Amino acid sequence: MRVNGSSPAADSAAEGAPAPPFDAELGAALSAKGLGAASARVPLTADNLVARQERDAAARPRPTLSDLRAEGSFEVEELRVPGRRGEPDVILVSARPAGLTGPLPLLYYLHGGGMVMGNAWSVLPRLLGDWALPLGLAVISVEYRLAPRSRYPAQLEDCYSGLVWAVENAHALGVDAQRVIIGGKSAGGGLAAALALLIRDRGGPEPIGQLLLCPMLDDRGTTFSSHQLNGIGTGDRVSSATMWQALLGDAYGTADVPPYAAPARATDLSGLPPAYLDVGSAEMFRDEDIAYANAIWQSGGQAELHVWPGAFHGFDTFAPQATLSLDARDTRLRWLHRVLGRSATH
Repeated sequence: MRVNGSSPAADSAAEGAPAPPFDAELGAALSAKGLGAASARVPLTADNLVARQERDAAARPRPTLSDLRAEGSFEVEELRVPGRRGEPDVILVSARPAGLTGPLPLLYYLHGGGMVMGNAWSVLPRLLGDWALPLGLAVISVEYRLAPRSRYPAQLEDCYSGLVWAVENAHALGVDAQRVIIGGKSAGGGLAAALALLIRDRGGPEPIGQLLLCPMLDDRGTTFSSHQLNGIGTGDRVSSATMWQALLGDAYGTADVPPYAAPARATDLSGLPPAYLDVGSAEMFRDEDIAYANAIWQSGGQAELHVWPGAFHGFDTFAPQATLSLDARDTRLRWLHRVLGRSATH
């Protein structure tokens, strides 16, 4: 399948290339979930998108505020804040370890799900356990609008409006407006990268770092890895194209897609906060993420890049106790320590 003008010869060469082998533990986890073979996966299409959204919401009901508070371990509240002029309010889920006083650094987090699935609540248990407790962080997770019901720029504007409100109300929230990190995973990582670009160009509140975990950055589908890893692991080109088309609508496949929608299209990555990027060697987003880190360096910026050998997209969610998943989580934590100006010992 060709997507967005990729070269047939390049497509054929990449799709015929051998794929990097999976890490043994990760491969076993895929097989245990019945996803060891491409034939086990039904691609996401425009025809089945609504049904898949409904199934995903039913299969992964969002935790309640009581669940997230974990018997008093965390303070959690839902906030409804103004959206961009003329747009709906934005729901933020604000959480922090219970009993911590003083303004805390803030992780402003954007969930994954290809811009078409996911929610702000379900990502919080891991964020609170992995980062908020050991770092003394506050976390705000954004319930941005999903495609195709709401297309670009709705998602990005929701995230921007929520961030501006959070910084303007930092004192009431008990957070430090000078120590904000934006981050996200997969589609959320792409949104975080886009948000960093938008903040730079609008002169909005300046984060001190951007945490981009296997970010979804490029709508064009022309990278070598997007063909080489098609249908291998947890991703395929049909599903990727469906998600981008749901987000972009009539702009999909044209030269008019702005970098705020697909950050890989940016030609100037100067003036951005330090970035952390990680990605698996055996996932479709590999080459676009490597290229993004390289473009930051070429623009004189700071980026830390990790390519996890034998990892597929979302590996640490599928197999959280695998050695590679533990290494990835530890490395992210150390980066956060450094950005926050703290000791890397934990």
